[in-house]
Amino acid sequence: MLLSIILGPVVSEVIVIAAILLVLFVILKLGNVILGLILNSILGLIAIYLVNSLFNLGIAYNLITIIVVAIFGLPAVAVIIILRLVGISI
Repeated sequence: MLLSIILGPVVSEVIVIAAILLVLFVILKLGNVILGLILNSILGLIAIYLVNSLFNLGIAYNLITIIVVAIFGLPAVAVIIILRLVGISI
């Protein structure tokens, strides 16, 4: 009410609509980030499962592996495989 008295009814409505659009934009962007992390996690775990099944590398499914694969995706799977082949396991 005070906002509409100071700025006028049209300007205050425009400000409220702009704020709602900004909030929706931020939610959409966060949703895309979360969706990307979920997809990276699923694809990475499938890749690790296939590599473990085909080549019997014994890569563990632990929290560190899942977090690294979720953030960095399939390139992280490649690094984990290379580390395992060298003898370093995470």
